[in-house]
Amino acid sequence: MYYVYILASRRHGTLYIGVTNSVQQRLEQHKAGTGSSFVKRYGAYRLVLVESYQRAEEAITREKQLKKWKRDWKIELIERDNPEWRDLSDLLV
Repeated sequence: MYYVYILASRRHGTLYIGVTNSVQQRLEQHKAGTGSSFVKRYGAYRLVLVESYQRAEEAITREKQLKKWKRDWKIELIERDNPEWRDLSDLLV
């Protein structure tokens, strides 16, 4: 499985969109400061959205699509499934 994920610094804060085959491992990298320098700089550690895909190409295409979206559209997407902007990382197993 491949995943597109969105991290946020806080509710309506700075957003980061990434793609990975292990959300848990990638979050650990971000939190250790070895992931994206953008995440480290802006403190975007709250996992607010995850989408899963069977193929890497699908996930990469979706990531690129989301990165081109207007900020308001990204916020609407997050709030559709996570209106309280809860950190979803505790749901990962």
